[in-house]
Amino acid sequence: MTAADVAEQQGQPWNRQRLRSTNERLLLDRLRAAGAASRAQLARETGLSKPTVSSALASLEAAGLVHEVGTHAPERGRTAVLYAPDPAAGYALGVDVGRGWLRVAVADLDGAVVARSDVRNRARSSGAMADLVVATARQVVAGSGVAPDEVVHAVVGTPGVYDEKQRRVRYAMHLPGWGRAGLFDRMREELGVPLEVHNDANLAALGEYTYGVGAGSRLFAYILIGTGLGMGVVSEGRLFTGAHGLAGEIGFLPWPGQQKPERLEDAVSGVAVVEAARRFGMSGQQLTAKAVFDAARQGNDAAVRAVRLEGERIAHTVAAAAAVLDPDLVVLGGGVGHSVDLLLKPVRDRLRALTPLRPKVVPSRLGEDAVLLGAVATALGTARDVVFERRSTAS
Repeated sequence: MTAADVAEQQGQPWNRQRLRSTNERLLLDRLRAAGAASRAQLARETGLSKPTVSSALASLEAAGLVHEVGTHAPERGRTAVLYAPDPAAGYALGVDVGRGWLRVAVADLDGAVVARSDVRNRARSSGAMADLVVATARQVVAGSGVAPDEVVHAVVGTPGVYDEKQRRVRYAMHLPGWGRAGLFDRMREELGVPLEVHNDANLAALGEYTYGVGAGSRLFAYILIGTGLGMGVVSEGRLFTGAHGLAGEIGFLPWPGQQKPERLEDAVSGVAVVEAARRFGMSGQQLTAKAVFDAARQGNDAAVRAVRLEGERIAHTVAAAAAVLDPDLVVLGGGVGHSVDLLLKPVRDRLRALTPLRPKVVPSRLGEDAVLLGAVATALGTARDVVFERRSTAS
């Protein structure tokens, strides 16, 4: 089937310019997916003629989308020039908004982070938090040496779910005022960059799939345990968000509290670890989940009991995910994920007692960078399209 036939089936008018653009995109995608290649190799792998490949590569090179990266000398024949996508053709911005930290990174089109900043989130209002995001993003871009107009797309990860119609975040319980309408519109305007907003657990799942232990998994669940509780689900490389973007909001599952019914998030979080440690007799005015886990490593009885209880409660979360989703892998991450080494045994032991459904449970490879790298990966998907359209049209 020719390119003209494909275009006709898709209801698109066929013309030579569209054919050239299709060929150029085909070659660019091949180079990005499988690495540098010569003209002859690209012709063999794509089925395009050598003259067509040469013409398309020339156009891509003139547009600044590909560049020469070396040569290959075969045993027979002439030395061949190798081409690869030019990573400096454009840039993407990733942002992770958390209650304790704000993380911002700029990445080139190869996904390499060229600049980043992690700052304490001391904002006391939603407006101050929006100002902090804008100021930090500007600082990171300025420090990267990248011109602001070369940053073509941004993605923000945040607790809660972004409502596109109302243009605000919902269910961000731990960020007071963050659900105010217009905050993200304001950030878009001040940054001057198209900006998407996604749930942090969903982005963490995509980050882990792209750069971490989730790579190659058919269906895996990423459980984000920190200030709150969330879950992202990636199936066949694609994020599953449900009918209203609420899939994975497991923090809202009911949990039988001691005095009154609670949410699962109240039982499985950093706050729950601290509360359990206090209940078992651990003291300290500024007690944190990290302090509890550190004490457990030193053999503190109250801390050990609190960590064991947290592991057992996480096992209930994994059991629920296993029954509904049948994942081949469950990844534990977030702030509590730093201490997964202490949690894995109680999680697995309790899981055996709870259910015959026992997916593989592993710690996140990306740690607290999962949301940020997921934001970068998501922004890159759009940035590559934007850069190709801009530069190929201009050339």
